[in-house]
Amino acid sequence: MKIDWRKVDQPEIIFQRFPSRRSQVYGTKGVVAASQPLAVEAGLEILRKGGNAADAAVAVSAALNVTEPSCCGIGGDAFCLFYDATTEVVHAMNGSGRSPAKLTIDLVRKQGVTGSKIPATNLNSVTVPGAAAAWVDTVEKFGSGKLRVADVLEPAIRLAEEGVPVSEIHAFSWKRSEDLIKNASPNGDEMLLNGKAPLPGQIVKLPNLAKTFRSVAEHGKDGFYKGWVAEAIVELIQSKGGVMELDDLAKHDTSFVDPISYTFHDEVTLYECPPNGQGITALLALGILENMEKQGKIPSLLEMEHNSAEYLHALVEALRLAFADSQYYVTDPNFASIPVTELLSQDYLASRAKLFDSTKTNPKIVHGNPVFSSDTVYFSVTDQWGNACSYIQSNYAGFGTGAVPKGCGFTLQNRGSNFNLKPGHPNALTGGKRPYHTIIPAMALRGKKLFLCYGVMGGFMQPQGHVQVLLNILRGFTAQAALDAPRLCISAGSPDSLASGEAGDVNSEVYFEEGISLDVVKKLRAMGHDAHTVTGLGRGMFGRGQVIQKIVDQSGSTVWAAGSDMRSDGHAAAQI
Repeated sequence: MKIDWRKVDQPEIIFQRFPSRRSQVYGTKGVVAASQPLAVEAGLEILRKGGNAADAAVAVSAALNVTEPSCCGIGGDAFCLFYDATTEVVHAMNGSGRSPAKLTIDLVRKQGVTGSKIPATNLNSVTVPGAAAAWVDTVEKFGSGKLRVADVLEPAIRLAEEGVPVSEIHAFSWKRSEDLIKNASPNGDEMLLNGKAPLPGQIVKLPNLAKTFRSVAEHGKDGFYKGWVAEAIVELIQSKGGVMELDDLAKHDTSFVDPISYTFHDEVTLYECPPNGQGITALLALGILENMEKQGKIPSLLEMEHNSAEYLHALVEALRLAFADSQYYVTDPNFASIPVTELLSQDYLASRAKLFDSTKTNPKIVHGNPVFSSDTVYFSVTDQWGNACSYIQSNYAGFGTGAVPKGCGFTLQNRGSNFNLKPGHPNALTGGKRPYHTIIPAMALRGKKLFLCYGVMGGFMQPQGHVQVLLNILRGFTAQAALDAPRLCISAGSPDSLASGEAGDVNSEVYFEEGISLDVVKKLRAMGHDAHTVTGLGRGMFGRGQVIQKIVDQSGSTVWAAGSDMRSDGHAAAQI
């Protein structure tokens, strides 16, 4: 019998638990927090060589492609926020790719797609991979200037050539995608070990991935977007009915943009990348929650009992309202005007907060109409100069499409599955467009001073994790305890409801992690929530975060306090 782990209310009898007892990590120089220990070491190696937080972040990003390809890779996209300690300014980078120029809704309909989304295994869901350009541009734009891209990629190249032992949770993810990799392309063996997903502790070498990395190290962006790598990508996609061409790859570029932000309680400003990313969801939720307080609908969030039914109800309802807006309005800003300022205005946030009922869930959540005035990896790095880099990359759905371009050693993403196939929708598919993007790094400042460099990876869980972890830290939790605390996750809604924009059933299912009492869950059900509990390996749905907090001691010296999520295989480590 197949069991849906999301709907098992006493799953401890079926699944193993995740015991955790971690202290947060302290350091006075650089700190790296990531989901894989060997990737953490790659970042520390670059810090020791004189690189800054941005240089080290790229080293970690590339190393994660080797140690955790079930979540990320050079065939996917990347975003980052960089805090420049000298200027005290937060910068944002959008490293997401665009759809092929010739891809249209009519074309995918003629190919037999009938739903509201391009299927995740259809190679027309492959947007131009943005990670390679993001790596090069991060080093060149934000790096120390002391190291070349080739220097920064060297640890990852070494790992790919010499091999790495597979970690426990990652092995589970790899096994789950074994059939996908085998069936997606003729080249699946490049991402398997003797034709199978590797087991925990088995050593995997990825020589073809190392060859791809060396091409970027030697030729920069042209080493990926032109020449043999680009040709292999296009040949595979076109062989499966896709329409990507070499020109689509050659024209790709990274965008450096201004971050968006919201100041909570006049104290802490949360920064996110702007659309086409979903970071605005976290800002909307914070703003709605704060306006619930102002309207007297809830007590002060930070004084409410943590993870009580009343507290969780407020978070769930605020997030549902936020998602209803972001999943409708977020798209490529080059194709549609997105009312970011209006959505984050106090008048609009107050109007959304008025929809909250403290006694029951709202059965009908739809996007508002503001007035116009005109399975991912996340990691965090800080350095001895006070800079911070909040970095995230993803293939979207695990290994993405699972399709491996011949001789390249990586899988192609399926980010284009986030396009909407309803003509006229803000996020409607068209050629040369970036889709709604789930991966989002975060950063929080007090005034102009860095407070947190953090994030929580995992699809639509990410903005939910940003809000919950930030509130935990503002309650006084340590960086590690803020991550360890049980979380909630509301569903992303059905594709058809998102396509229509009528989101009555969007985010209706809510999942609560082991550690939140069954009595609380039962009370939430009585309030109308479609509530379920999750434990064991299923806890991966609650995301995997990393946090580095800046603390200034009594002497004025900076101390970094870091935590790494117990739901992943990694840790935080400090430079000496």
